[in-house]
Order: sequence, then C-alpha cells, then structure tokens
Amino acid sequence: MRSGRNFEREYRLDASEAGAFLIELGEKLRDGDELRLATDEWELPFAFGEPVELEVDFEGTGEPALEIEVELPGRTDDTAPDVR
Repeated sequence: MRSGRNFEREYRLDASEAGAFLIELGEKLRDGDELRLATDEWELPFAFGEPVELEVDFEGTGEPALEIEVELPGRTDDTAPDVR
C-alpha cells in the first residue's frame, strides 16, 4: 500500500488464529514503533506514534457482542523549532 491511499480488509478467523495475531501485534507494539502487516497480496508498513487509543465496547442485550478496537496514530518526524 502506498501513502495517501485508504485500505480496509475484514477477516473472520477462529479464536485461536485471532489470538495468535493479537499476541504478535501486541509484541510489536511493546517492542517497537513500526508495524508491517502483509499477506501474499498486499503489504502495509506503518510507523506509529503515541498515544495509542484503545476502545472497549460491550453490547449485552439481544445477541451479546464484545468489540475491542485499537487505533494507532501515525508517527510524525516533525521536531519543535528552536527557542532563541
């Protein structure tokens, strides 16, 4: 994927595969500041910044559902100007 484009892909996985993905993602978040998500068809490099937003949404009526969303802001290479 190139900068300046939008991309969205949704996957339906079994819990074990989703858990393995989330563990690997969590380790990358903990240990670095860059991610590279890829399949045989596409690759998405992303340098992330702070703060990471975590949202937990629980719907307990009707058909119960739990949604956990992580939003990573892009990292900026800007630096503050000099104070003179």
